[in-house]
Amino acid sequence: MRKVRKGDRVKVISGDDRGKIGKVIQVFPDRDRVLVEGVNLVTKHQRPTQAVREPGIIKREAPIPLAKVKVVCPECSVPTRIGFAVVEGRKLRQCKQCGATF
Repeated sequence: MRKVRKGDRVKVISGDDRGKIGKVIQVFPDRDRVLVEGVNLVTKHQRPTQAVREPGIIKREAPIPLAKVKVVCPECSVPTRIGFAVVEGRKLRQCKQCGATF
C-alpha cells in the first residue's frame, strides 16, 4: 500500500519549488516519483501534428522524487508523515501529527 496516492494534497519540502502545495496527478511507484499539479513546470516545444493543431511553447509538469513531498493531512492541514492503522479490519493511512485516519 502506498503512502502517497492520486488526489492527495502534498507540500514540496525541498528543491526549487519548496513550499508549494498541489494535488497529486499521477504516482510512478516503480520510479519513486510523483506528478504534482503546478509543481516542477518545464517548457516543451510542441510541433503541430494531427492530434495537436496548435504549435508553440507549452508548460507542463514533470515528475519529482517522492522523497521531496509530504502529504498534507485533510484534518489538521499540516504536512505530515503517514503511518498505517487497522480500523474495523481495514488498513487505513494515519496522520502522525493528529492521529486522524483517512
